[in-house]
Amino acid sequence: MELIRSLDEVRRFSHQARGQGRSLGLVPTMGALHEGHLSLVRKARSEYDSVVVSIFVNPTQFGPREDLGRYPRDLQRDLGLLTPFKIDAVFAPDARAMYPSGFDTFVDPGAAAQPLEGALRPGHFRGVATVVLKLLNLVQPSTAYFGQKDFQQAMVIRRLIEDFNLEVRLVLCPIVRQPDGLAMSSRNAYLSTDERVAALALFRALRRGEAAFCCGETRTEAIVDEMKRAIAAEPRLQLDYAVVAEAQTLAPAAVATAGSVALVAARVGSTRLLDNLILAPPGTNDADRLRQVEIRNS
Repeated sequence: MELIRSLDEVRRFSHQARGQGRSLGLVPTMGALHEGHLSLVRKARSEYDSVVVSIFVNPTQFGPREDLGRYPRDLQRDLGLLTPFKIDAVFAPDARAMYPSGFDTFVDPGAAAQPLEGALRPGHFRGVATVVLKLLNLVQPSTAYFGQKDFQQAMVIRRLIEDFNLEVRLVLCPIVRQPDGLAMSSRNAYLSTDERVAALALFRALRRGEAAFCCGETRTEAIVDEMKRAIAAEPRLQLDYAVVAEAQTLAPAAVATAGSVALVAARVGSTRLLDNLILAPPGTNDADRLRQVEIRNS
């Protein structure tokens, strides 16, 4: 497994791999790896000859009062977790390489970036779209793998790929959860024991909304009310939003249908957490839920 730090080196690696006829997959991460990230690596490794994992805490997607300074960073730990997968390379540039002096061009994402996280974190998706475009141009993978937990981010990137006619396929992989339902997140490391218990209310809220849907409720306001009641029952949570949205645009769904997405965001203590669930009939597995929103593109 090669550790690549410079942009020129990762370009050379990509050109050499493709010149040798090897297929290439990319798993973009910000490090602090957990089983959610590793599930993406496992999927990429099963489908491609060569796999690159990028590790880069992207400063342009953090707001001025967000957690850029304390975001967990442990490259050696991350490399140790990746070693058993026998991937080809880890691309771990520093911010000065990705954003050199004079850098002045950013991607302005469209409608999918405006609601929810876009409204609460101005400039966030501008930074996400910009760094993802840079990574795709540098590595030039056939496929890039993202996690469902950051569902809105995936929709923004999907539109980026389509609008810029990029020759890359986006694959979204299911959320990986702890046995009690908590979605895997690097920011879970911030939680105290009591806060972690409180955070479980996010998944309870999603499941309550889905239960209403499975019982025949299609009025989104009624489903959202169920979700909000579950959040309100946990006083340590401060709700940012609970919505049922159209998958592709993240606009509020007029009527809930299979493939609509329930999304929640809340704060517990100083930590902000996201979760989501694709609404589906009882017994639908994760892969079929993702097929409901047609997230793969080729």
